[in-house]
Amino acid sequence: MKCLGLFRHAKSDWDDLALRDFDRGLNDRGKRGAALMGDHIRKHGIKWQTVIASPAARVKRTLESARLDMPVTWEERAYLADEQTLMDLLRGVRNNPDTLLLCGHNPGLQQLIFELVSPDAQGELCAIASDKYPTATFAVLELDIDDWADCTAGCGRLVHLARPRDLDPELGPLPHS
Repeated sequence: MKCLGLFRHAKSDWDDLALRDFDRGLNDRGKRGAALMGDHIRKHGIKWQTVIASPAARVKRTLESARLDMPVTWEERAYLADEQTLMDLLRGVRNNPDTLLLCGHNPGLQQLIFELVSPDAQGELCAIASDKYPTATFAVLELDIDDWADCTAGCGRLVHLARPRDLDPELGPLPHS
């Protein structure tokens, strides 16, 4: 059994439209959301042995604001990766840790959930995740594998899902004007 965490970057800062997508950081709401989710991740109680993350500025700032204090492997292929690229990253994990936290972007992280969880194993949490996987969302999957190289479609179960708005309604969707 392996445990996979998925942590999407927090709300991006769009104030400087001249910045490349890769270089955008977080806005104030994103920093608050990342800090809140970092507290939640620590309290959730899983000790993440390996962290793999996109090197995009917004992912780096999310992890800094979350204060998770874990060594991170910055993986270029995780930047805006689709679910198949993320599956390849998981299959290539060395040292076979029991727990791995993957930090990156949508739609890849959301799609990865539905790659790993077979339709017959999808419950209420998958229904929530299929509707929307907002910024700074944290999910935990249990994978029925002994080695990351064996990661295949349908090998997982979504056992936890937390969005910033679940912990603080002020971090939910902004009301329409």
